Parts: sequence; structure tokens; C-alpha cells
Amino acid sequence: MKFTLDTTLPAMINVTSAEAATGHRFADAVFAAGGVAAIFGVDDFITVTRQPGCEWAPIIAAVVTAAATDL
Repeated sequence: MKFTLDTTLPAMINVTSAEAATGHRFADAVFAAGGVAAIFGVDDFITVTRQPGCEWAPIIAAVVTAAATDL
């Protein structure tokens, strides 16, 4: 799912596991929602790939919250 941001990212984000998200506040917060397979972001958008069968609602909530506080 693609999320358009109200800001420009300071650097590209390309995280493919919860372990790789450690130390990156935004990615860590989104992976903590569960069901996330990967996060990619550049310029003013983020894309999140979910794991098969997982619900989008907690992931979307985590992205919204993290984008407001952790970018």
C-alpha cells in the first residue's frame, strides 16, 4: 500500500525485516504493528508490503502514527 506524506523523507528507507528496522524509529514502529513484510520510502511517499493474510488496519494506524511522530 502506498502512503503519500506531507513531508519529504530525509533519506531513502528500504527495510525488509523487523530486525533490520532496529534503530530506525519509523520502520521499527511500523514493523511493531505486526504483519509487515517490507517498507520502502523515498521523497514524499512510503510503501508497505504486508505479510499474506494479515489485516491492514493495524498497519495503517502504525504508519499514520509513525509518520506524525517518527520521521
